[in-house]
Amino acid sequence: MSLETLKTLIPDYAKDIRLNIGSLANETILTEQQKYGCFLACAHAAGEVATLRAVDAEVRAFLSPEAVSAAKAASAIMGMNNVYYRATHLVSNTTYQTMPARLRMNVIGNPGVAKADFELWSMAVSAINGCGMCLDAHEAELRKHGMTSEQIQAALRIGAVVNAVACVVAAETALAGEPA
Repeated sequence: MSLETLKTLIPDYAKDIRLNIGSLANETILTEQQKYGCFLACAHAAGEVATLRAVDAEVRAFLSPEAVSAAKAASAIMGMNNVYYRATHLVSNTTYQTMPARLRMNVIGNPGVAKADFELWSMAVSAINGCGMCLDAHEAELRKHGMTSEQIQAALRIGAVVNAVACVVAAETALAGEPA
């Protein structure tokens, strides 16, 4: 399956989503690794089977095995961090914000790809997972690496659209009575 095949699963009521995924696949403000790593990290985070399979098949031509692993690692580590840091931020008792997380996060320090790329993927996944604290932290790191607002926005747009594709495909699969 490819992105073109995936687009055929998106019904007309979600035509804007279908058009957006095509536009983002042609985005040029990011490097191929940044763009396709973002697609993969976000599809991994969204977790819908058809979306993940289509994106995975599409990005293999553009990403090294190390980049594939790092994109998946960004999704995995943000799956943990976004829940933890969002919770410490939302709990009224601010004591939790001052306590060490005591969670292993070694991949953040040594992701196997350029730090800016990993941070960009982590930013997009954090948007999907809704962690404002993580979004702020990743945006600050991306700025340190010279990323522009337009580049960061492109990653956020990829996250938003991949998440929407996954939601639409999952809902249509559920309505059709097919296993997810």
